[in-house]
Amino acid sequence: MKAARALAGVDQQQIADSAGVNVNTIRNMEARGAEPITSSAVTIRNVQLALEALGIEFLNHAQPGVRLIVPSDPVRPSKRTVSAKAVRGKTAEASGKKR
Repeated sequence: MKAARALAGVDQQQIADSAGVNVNTIRNMEARGAEPITSSAVTIRNVQLALEALGIEFLNHAQPGVRLIVPSDPVRPSKRTVSAKAVRGKTAEASGKKR
């Protein structure tokens, strides 16, 4: 997660706000290092969606990793933010539920 955040150029608070979680949740998730993250599946999914909205792609080839997707559109927003509402909405869409 820390590598994904660094690639996206955002800090822990920005990801926490975008995912709708407390910044301590992000700190605890990053502190796990290579160990499995023990947060709830919904929390993990919200954080993943927040990072993916910033262009992060999660890889799981021979070894898990992340990379920054280069947009095909040369015009990129200068401010990298995603609203918590947008992330939670995507989670609801993925699960087929409405909030």
